[in-house]
Amino acid sequence: MHYDDPQRRPQLKPEAIWEIEHGLRLSAADVYSASQTRSRWYQQMLALFERHDFLALPSAQVFPFDAEQPWPKTIAGREMDSYHRWMEVTAAVTLSGCPALSMPAGFDPRGLPMGIQLVAPPRDEHSLLRLAHAYEQQTSWVKRRPPLP
Repeated sequence: MHYDDPQRRPQLKPEAIWEIEHGLRLSAADVYSASQTRSRWYQQMLALFERHDFLALPSAQVFPFDAEQPWPKTIAGREMDSYHRWMEVTAAVTLSGCPALSMPAGFDPRGLPMGIQLVAPPRDEHSLLRLAHAYEQQTSWVKRRPPLP
């Protein structure tokens, strides 16, 4: 592992080192508690899918920012206390274990892209891909703004 190798550790981003060091401090009880919390979240997601076929959520809280900036330190006046905060709209979906994908949703006045996450019930990847295809057929984002080669 890069972290354990003193010559490779400098290749890791500070955020990766932060993750590893905080993870190493977790006790078995901490991991068990987190697992219980994650299981409750999964059950809440299942309840949502009893009423909804899919979820459509933002894929980011901000438009793209300068690559030299590790993460946005403030969003809409709210300080981000860790790099996780600026991505929390995706973290909840990731923790749910539900299939999800990101699709283009438009551009800001500078031409910077924004997307949406489409989320399906557990193990329903096929329906999710069908929805994504239908969405693309209706919006034609890729044809309007083809990805750079």
